[in-house]
Amino acid sequence: MKVPFLELAPTYAELKAEIDAAIQRVLSKGWYILGEEVAAFEREFADYVGAGHCVGVGNGLEALRLVLRAWDIGPGAEVIVPSNTYIATALAASEVGAVPVFVEPDPATHNLDPERLEAAITPRTRAIIPVHLYGLPADMAPINAIAAKRSIKVLEDAAQAHGATYKGRKAGALADAAAWSFYPSKNLGAIGDAGAVTTDDATLADKIRVLRNYGSRVRYHNEVAGVNSRLDELQAAILRVKLRKLDEWNERRRRLAAVYQDGLHARDLVLPVEPPGTRSCWHLYVVRGRRRERVVKALADAGIGTLIHYPTPPYRSPAYASLRIPAGTFPIADRLADEVLSLPMGPHLAEEDALRVTSELRSVSSSR
Repeated sequence: MKVPFLELAPTYAELKAEIDAAIQRVLSKGWYILGEEVAAFEREFADYVGAGHCVGVGNGLEALRLVLRAWDIGPGAEVIVPSNTYIATALAASEVGAVPVFVEPDPATHNLDPERLEAAITPRTRAIIPVHLYGLPADMAPINAIAAKRSIKVLEDAAQAHGATYKGRKAGALADAAAWSFYPSKNLGAIGDAGAVTTDDATLADKIRVLRNYGSRVRYHNEVAGVNSRLDELQAAILRVKLRKLDEWNERRRRLAAVYQDGLHARDLVLPVEPPGTRSCWHLYVVRGRRRERVVKALADAGIGTLIHYPTPPYRSPAYASLRIPAGTFPIADRLADEVLSLPMGPHLAEEDALRVTSELRSVSSSR
């Protein structure tokens, strides 16, 4: 038997009738861009998150970038990002002409460490982008407090945090704005690229609506030099169907995470944590171990899929060679990159398959 890292086909199979009906609804109307489905999804997702506004855009990177641009952040500015995130978080700053400034994570949570934040702030700092990595919310209270003292904007990178909560509030309503990805593998995934911004700031939401549509709110009248970054009707219709299932699917992920936590306790792996007041949506279940290559091979030989999120910290990427950051500047990010391993996780992974993963891992751990 194979245990794939993630299967997307069962997601469609479970909701086939509803998804097919949603697609047919869009096709029969013949309106495919910025229509009723997008407007309805924006309302429903804003309500789900607990934010005042939602604006659908083309993808998660565009969501980040458009918020920074709407805040008039550009050349000469600095944007603080985690040193161990996916590169898109840093690219958003680069694409508006700002400089990404990397800050190390808390080794326990893998999220941006608030205690290291103030040392990275300069007079040029305009925004902080904490990432809710792997579905676990960052420690937003101290981050927001530090930012508020200096009038710095805070943008949640919530690309992996659909349904996660922090102190009783959902990710996406914890800062000045939040950027979302609905990439197919996300907890709330489209069937292609899609994204959104949530915020309580009506002015910001209006600016992003204009920017996403060529800088226009009235056809052929372009207020600013905008872009084409619009959530389309088909994706919105499908996301509306899946949104109604999101909490149930997240509970399935939570049960699988519990299987892993129970089955791997006290082994030579560092397991993920949920600090008090946080509730992960378990987008990924990520362990750490110093013998990763051996573990990956053993699991692969047993037919179990794994992935590494992420093997190269952004500051070590050739894309940021121009910043001339010396190797070893961010040792925590480096160590995580060398040790992290994502185990199979998803709402359609059988619990017996998760038990098999834990059994194989125990076998690897017991063999020296």
